[in-house]
Amino acid sequence: MANIKSQKKRILTNAKAAARNKAVRSELKTRVKSAVKDAQATAATDPDAESVRLAIKKIDKAAAKGVIHKNSAARRKSRLMAKVNAAG
Repeated sequence: MANIKSQKKRILTNAKAAARNKAVRSELKTRVKSAVKDAQATAATDPDAESVRLAIKKIDKAAAKGVIHKNSAARRKSRLMAKVNAAG
């Protein structure tokens, strides 16, 4: 454990940020899974489904907040849309 006061504060702050980032990443995975599942269930009758739109929105928001890198966000969106289009 650190002895310096500012370092003790940084440890607490980093733990909060890590917990927040972990929650965001977890939600991203859940949204993408549900979007793919919905796309397969509807057989691409509606490629602009609500679940796909929400998944893309969450990916963009995570990239904007710095939780994931912008290239990672682009890759995830690309893969999601490829899966959605393949389902139809």
